[in-house]
Amino acid sequence: MITESLRPALAIATALLAAILILFFGNRLKPNVREGITLVAAAVMTGLVFSMIPKVLGGGAFVAELWTIADGIQLKLKTDGAGMVFACIASFLWILTSVYSIGYVRGHHEKNQTGYFAAFAACIASAIGIAFSANLITFFIFYEMLTLATYPLVAHYRDEKAKASGRKYLAYTLVSGQLFFAAIVWVYAKYGTCEFAAGGFIEAGSMPKALMCVMFFMMIAGGVVKAGVMPFHGWLPSAMVAPTPVSALLHAVAVVKAGVFCLLRIICYVFGPESSAWCGGASVLSWFAVFTILVSSMVAMRQDNLKARLAFSTVGQLSYIVLGICILSVYSIAGAMFHMVAHAFLKITLFMCAGAIFVTTGLSQISTMGDLAKRMPVTCVCFTAASLGIAGLPLMAGFISKFNILQGALTMGKPMFIAVLMAAALLALSYLIPVVRIFFGKESSSQTVSCTAAEHGHVHSSSGFDAAPAMLIPLVLTTVVAIILGCFPDAGTHLYDMAVMAAEEIMGEGGIYLAG
Repeated sequence: MITESLRPALAIATALLAAILILFFGNRLKPNVREGITLVAAAVMTGLVFSMIPKVLGGGAFVAELWTIADGIQLKLKTDGAGMVFACIASFLWILTSVYSIGYVRGHHEKNQTGYFAAFAACIASAIGIAFSANLITFFIFYEMLTLATYPLVAHYRDEKAKASGRKYLAYTLVSGQLFFAAIVWVYAKYGTCEFAAGGFIEAGSMPKALMCVMFFMMIAGGVVKAGVMPFHGWLPSAMVAPTPVSALLHAVAVVKAGVFCLLRIICYVFGPESSAWCGGASVLSWFAVFTILVSSMVAMRQDNLKARLAFSTVGQLSYIVLGICILSVYSIAGAMFHMVAHAFLKITLFMCAGAIFVTTGLSQISTMGDLAKRMPVTCVCFTAASLGIAGLPLMAGFISKFNILQGALTMGKPMFIAVLMAAALLALSYLIPVVRIFFGKESSSQTVSCTAAEHGHVHSSSGFDAAPAMLIPLVLTTVVAIILGCFPDAGTHLYDMAVMAAEEIMGEGGIYLAG
């Protein structure tokens, strides 16, 4: 059936059409109509994506061959377990971030709202295209589309600081993207294919080890940068100059998740676990991830700006995923994929809370937020729950994913990685729980908070109690989902099942490759 085979393409087209309609007609339409286009498109896309889960779980796939670019190179979409996990995150969270964005941009009286919503839709379309790409060429096209679509969001305020952050973002991502493209050409010239295959298509020993290692690191360059692996993370804290919903997009929904998903595709679907281990690339990358986890956590502790602290938290948490992939076991790869889900809901909650606090009170520095829980109790409780989830508290989604990664490290006999992951959990508590303590502490009075807010002109909550509903409801929902996924990992969505299924397909029989 033609319509069914094109379902992945229709999901992408829905977001692209929304972006076009908003961009060309947004300034002529009333805000309610413009934002209605966003919400309808988000709901339709999510319905299309989730409707594909049963077939994929049953071992089937939706394949759309759109057109042939050159002999043997097609623009092609295909669904699989790993891609569905990423697509489900991006599509569902687009609904919640859209509702939140409406409350934020109206409450903060943002300019350039038409361009904002159009670029946001284009980013989501690119993310879904990345998730459903069947080969390296299609993947690269959508990967670069995501970079270009994100730029106007990073530079949203159009001032010198925003423009400088946007240029920095482009410099990091476009340069690494060219290395990625050069590696794609090399792979195609050497092996005659760019098609993703569970377990990879590059055979260990098919070229000298040193040369294969060079190819490996050229190919992962784009993923390492977008995933914020140190020392290639510099663009990410700088991008915090953007509005908070954009920070949520960068850190939870699309951009950095596209980076770790890129690493998953390259390591597990191009090189495969055997070649990634044989050339030593997975081992080297795993130590970069360890370094990033530890250093970013210590840097986060020194940040007084709430968004900056959360940004460095993201840098470390993403490297949990990178480390899980590089451990190369069924447990760790499944845990890495599920941590994409857990981190998405937990970190978007934290950023939504930060944005709600800023719009409602005008506060952005942690040291000025004393006794905030009296003014914004629901927001502070949600921030607390998400913080505990990031640290890996049982009954939260973060525990399930991190436990799987730990189990993978144990299976592979990697005690150092186990120690690092345990230390990182304590470090996460060290940079997030002090924020919670200030929220519920006595460092300042609610009267001081209100005065500070009035001075900044940011008090927009008509009820005078907590954040406006358009911001409060999405962050409560993401908190609830994170708790449900921690208690019942599938919870009707089968995200955990798809992650396990994809990991088993990648590792194949035996399921263990000793890296290094």
